[in-house]
Amino acid sequence: MRAKQRVSGKKSNKSNSGTKGVGAKIVIVKPAGYPLKSMFHEYPEPSELDVFEFYAREQWNGYIVKKGDFLFDKRMFPDFAFQVMDVEPENSEIGKNTRFIIQDYDAFVVPEIRSEITFEDIVGQEKAKQKCRIIEGYLSNPLKFGKWAPKNILFYGPSGTGKTMMAKALANSVKASLLPVRATRLIGEYVGDGARQIHRLYDKAEELSPCIVFIDEFDAIALSRSYQEIRGDVAEIVNALLTEMDGINDRHGICTIAATNMRDSLDPAIRSRFEEEIEFTLPNEQERYQMLKQYTSTFPKKIAKDVNLEKIARLTRGFSGRDIVEKLLKNALHKAMLSGGKVRKSHFEEVLAEIIENKSKPEGMFA
Repeated sequence: MRAKQRVSGKKSNKSNSGTKGVGAKIVIVKPAGYPLKSMFHEYPEPSELDVFEFYAREQWNGYIVKKGDFLFDKRMFPDFAFQVMDVEPENSEIGKNTRFIIQDYDAFVVPEIRSEITFEDIVGQEKAKQKCRIIEGYLSNPLKFGKWAPKNILFYGPSGTGKTMMAKALANSVKASLLPVRATRLIGEYVGDGARQIHRLYDKAEELSPCIVFIDEFDAIALSRSYQEIRGDVAEIVNALLTEMDGINDRHGICTIAATNMRDSLDPAIRSRFEEEIEFTLPNEQERYQMLKQYTSTFPKKIAKDVNLEKIARLTRGFSGRDIVEKLLKNALHKAMLSGGKVRKSHFEEVLAEIIENKSKPEGMFA
């Protein structure tokens, strides 16, 4: 937990009346969390402003506060902190007439995505597509599956093999919403932040149902305990996530898809929550050739006749789909744009030569 400014919201020795103390007109606060790891799993979120104002004035009456201070709950949620975001006037005293405003503090916003990607846009991964059909059926009719619903799915395989694309295609196929989030974003600044963000994420998914919650780089929060020194203490996040995955909150029409390239390093207790593990593999030669054809057909410049896509497919063994698009095709196209002509064999050869400086030399390179 990162250090913050010391709490200076101190009880005044002065009376709240007359000229002995300057009364605070407005205090803007936001929930900040617990200062230390707590036995509490709840993360209170004020809902009724009138009730909260009365509660706040009662508890912090006589405290002199300024921007940046923390006010600690001593009653319902002991040691839970509210940070003062602003106060009018500065260094003024909370009294019976002070108004409290709760800032929309949640910077953890996961945008809803409506995808246009289809299964036909994904080259290869036929086994993965087939297994996704059962998820497609569930999202189309959540109540039909009952307790047999495929709610928790693990996508695993090398980076750049289409795991995110598959989630987008799946969402598009049933016109479901997609909430994508990197696991590292779930790790909050304060104890309690991560759990709160998990539950808010699933609250939003429930509102958008049918919905896919797609957690990328899942190993960032789900590594085995033997990797504890690497991952840090993320127990609260995992516990909140498992609560949602186990269906304790009884949400319908939500499918959690987690993606990782480190499946064997995941905590067994977490991995056991997934009903299905779907593997994504590196493309074979024919699939690489199909990718090259598909993506070069959208080039804004013509391809020269000396470019042999079949040969390039052979030379790119071990490349992922992302490698082919981002490292090879994009750079070859950019070189052609700089030279002012067509995309030529020499552009591809130059890019491949650059790639193998940081990557094992593909078999048959320039043979």
